[in-house]
Amino acid sequence: MWLSKLVGLTLFGLGGSFVAPLEHPAINYYKGPVDNSAVRLNRRLASGQTKLAFDPQFGYLPAVLKELQVSRESQVLVFSKTSFQAPRIAPRTPRALYYNDTLSVGYVQGGDVVELAVQDPKQGVIFYSLDQDEIGVPRLERRDACLQCHQSSATLGIPGIVVRSVSAEHSGMPAFQHGTYISDHRSDFKERWGGWYVTGDTGAMKHMGNSVTKNRDSAELVPIPNRFDPDQYLTPHSDVVALLVLEHQTHMTNLLTRAGFEIRHALHHQDAMNEIFKDPADYRSESTLRRIRQAAEELVDYMVFVEEMPLPSPITGSSRFTETFAAQGPRDRQGRSLRQFDLRTRIFRYPLSYMIYGDAFNQLPLPLRESAVERLRSILDGRVAEPQYRHLTPTVRRDLLNILAATKPELFAVAKR
Repeated sequence: MWLSKLVGLTLFGLGGSFVAPLEHPAINYYKGPVDNSAVRLNRRLASGQTKLAFDPQFGYLPAVLKELQVSRESQVLVFSKTSFQAPRIAPRTPRALYYNDTLSVGYVQGGDVVELAVQDPKQGVIFYSLDQDEIGVPRLERRDACLQCHQSSATLGIPGIVVRSVSAEHSGMPAFQHGTYISDHRSDFKERWGGWYVTGDTGAMKHMGNSVTKNRDSAELVPIPNRFDPDQYLTPHSDVVALLVLEHQTHMTNLLTRAGFEIRHALHHQDAMNEIFKDPADYRSESTLRRIRQAAEELVDYMVFVEEMPLPSPITGSSRFTETFAAQGPRDRQGRSLRQFDLRTRIFRYPLSYMIYGDAFNQLPLPLRESAVERLRSILDGRVAEPQYRHLTPTVRRDLLNILAATKPELFAVAKR
């Protein structure tokens, strides 16, 4: 009996080969309670509190973006056929993605559905679709079939999202034989945005965007000869700044979920061992504490932009995304915010992820959140001064401590308990 309690609980660290057993009671991804923006929208629709207007050109897309508070300015365009609506996607008809801190919305010209990937604070990303038919009461339907592509090593073994870069043929078909890359803020720019449009001034940055393979057998990329019609989209942009933020956010989202899942597994394992050996209910075995510390350190390293790829030169977006994104979120009395951009040598002026304010961070398993907060505090107050943190100069550390004290004052109270 006791052996059955330990099945599926072997952990490998966040960079390893772990694939979450989603039906395990520590996770219960498919049937566990969820509370996210898609669930809440469905409740409002069912009760009649909210109605979605149907646009003759874009269907429910504009209404969904408005209801879920997703800015049109976040639009980015991907023309590689890397979606379940692939037959409708091509360089002349790219798929549009819109996003905020907790969800992304996908739209394809003439598509049957609007796609949504929504971050649930505890269960990670859950996928939904909304039929593009003006019939009856609209409802977002859960699509667990999306995990066929959205749970793999690319998503850290959990239900997640990625920014994938591929060499694409003229049709948009990925030429996987020439390589595929998963991008975040640590990636080399020369491997980013294959199969994506990129608008704005990218300066000296060399990337794979706005290009297709010269021919089916060649890895050489050439400019796209026939681009999309901007009148078929909500904006004409696929803003480079929006792409940079999306890359950071996708891996941060996956990392929060992965760390949470792994420590839930570890605590479940510890509970089972305590029961077997009649030990007190306590997670503080050395093996469990080691797992917690390891997860916390990897989480915090990414949050403070360790190994961020420096911008080769200043860049400028093509849309108002830079302004609208920076205008959100809390500020201190001096007007400083974690959402302020640098865009000269790095993405953000203050290198600490704005996702520290989100429910996914706040609802991490308590031992993990306490360990992550303590690790962050020890870095910012100078107790940890390892080489990977040299980008956090004394001035930057002081600024970050002051911003957090003003905008999330409860944060370090956790570490002091």
